[in-house]
Amino acid sequence: MATQASAAEVAFNREHRFFFTSACIMALVLVAGFSTNILFHRSSFSSPILFHVHAVTFFGWVVLYMLQTGLAATGSRALHKRLGWLALAWVPAMVGLGTAITLFSIRASGGPFFFARDEFLIGNPVGILTFAGIVFWAISLRRSTDWHNRLMFCAMASITGPGFGRLLPMSLLMPVAWWTAAVIFPSLFILAGMRRDKRRIGRVHPAYKWGLGLLVGGQLGRV
Repeated sequence: MATQASAAEVAFNREHRFFFTSACIMALVLVAGFSTNILFHRSSFSSPILFHVHAVTFFGWVVLYMLQTGLAATGSRALHKRLGWLALAWVPAMVGLGTAITLFSIRASGGPFFFARDEFLIGNPVGILTFAGIVFWAISLRRSTDWHNRLMFCAMASITGPGFGRLLPMSLLMPVAWWTAAVIFPSLFILAGMRRDKRRIGRVHPAYKWGLGLLVGGQLGRV
């Protein structure tokens, strides 16, 4: 009996380490993407204040997600639960700022040239609303840790698109640039989670299927 409990605990810890490691890789993609933007002078610190508020809020979420996965991996569950409630205010702020920055960019320049104007105008809000929906679903299932962890993982993966978009040669990917940066590359994280489940427990958890389906379905809805 003790051996079974010990094996279950080891599996639990390994799972949380996987989520923490993945969170670090996702953060690296985003940091690398936006750092490249500054390095090649595609962006600067003289941008309007809206861009700075947007950046601080979205990167704040990245830090929060990394912290939460780290707390879960180290067994600090009480603090993990308390910090989790920040999402109730943080995510709506991200939705509002994501929509605002989209409208600002459309009015100022028509959006990035490698996206169709309407594609950018509709795709950005749809993407951030998909993210928000998955996060709130995950919060509602916080007592079912298998669902909660995987849905939060899928939500975080869904917003790595801007990082990939700044690392990939987007002008060479037209007219499928949006699908490549916002769907295909973020989906690789979810597929990695699915593969891990298949190897570890012999089946893919349905949370991953829902997460992938919502990511792809959201973009199909945009089209």
